[in-house]
Amino acid sequence: MDHDEWTDWKPFPDPSRGDFIVAPFGPGCYELRLMGSGQLVLFGSAGHVAYRMCSLHPSGAGTRNNSKKREYVGAHLPQIEYRVIAFASRDEARDFERRELLSRRDQYIFKT
Repeated sequence: MDHDEWTDWKPFPDPSRGDFIVAPFGPGCYELRLMGSGQLVLFGSAGHVAYRMCSLHPSGAGTRNNSKKREYVGAHLPQIEYRVIAFASRDEARDFERRELLSRRDQYIFKT
């Protein structure tokens, strides 16, 4: 598997301040956690990571049905941070997600 390493953790952007997501425009995985406590919030894969993560903003983007995730991110926006990892294909990203979640799924607030 040819992929980059995880990025450093970054504060989740606040679109009302003009912040933006720094993430691959192609396949990869993303992980959200709460600053300070390190509580894992969400892990996911996508064919277009930046676009998928935009759907987690309180205002949302795309057609994904994830209102509970958007509400959680909105309510905790100042405490949310994220990291991303790029892959050559969506299949590689999904395989990585499956392997990572196999042993850690119960550690996330949102299991899917």
